[in-house]
Amino acid sequence: MLTAVVHLEGTSITVHLTPMEGEGSEELAGVTDPKEPGPIVPELKELAWGAGSFIVFALLMRFFLFPRLKKGMDARYHGIRSAHESADAERAAARAEVADYEAQLAAIKAEAARTVDAARATLETERAAAMAEVNAEMSSLRSAAMADAEAAKAAVRDQIAAAVGDVAGTAGQLATGRRPSDDVVARVVQEVMAR
Repeated sequence: MLTAVVHLEGTSITVHLTPMEGEGSEELAGVTDPKEPGPIVPELKELAWGAGSFIVFALLMRFFLFPRLKKGMDARYHGIRSAHESADAERAAARAEVADYEAQLAAIKAEAARTVDAARATLETERAAAMAEVNAEMSSLRSAAMADAEAAKAAVRDQIAAAVGDVAGTAGQLATGRRPSDDVVARVVQEVMAR
């Protein structure tokens, strides 16, 4: 057997192989006889069984197992693809329904707005007519009340003028000792009441 001798000098390493000396070298040489097969080298029978089983497994894979696996994978792929297509179709149908719903909602909102506007216009017209009628009635009542007030004032004015004339005539008579003429008293009362 060979022994490795390693010399280290600075940064270089030198390895020398030398034959081993001593009693253990013959014993080790006898253990590793080159004529005997190694412990990890397979026998011919093992090689034949391994090759046969590999060939049988390869044939099984080629003709039975792989086609079934391929069919299963294809069926799964087609199932997923059809599920995606049906999901896309349902999504498109849902979007179409949403668009239809939004269009109907917009039409209903427009109809409601038109109805509200028409009701508002009708209400405004009715309110304006009622206000005009109430204003006309109030105007006629006001003018009637003003006429009544003027008539009452005129009626009372004559009575007040007569009463004031009597009081003024009596006061003048008491102050001067003689009664002033009715024309002078009436003219003075008219001037005072005109203010």
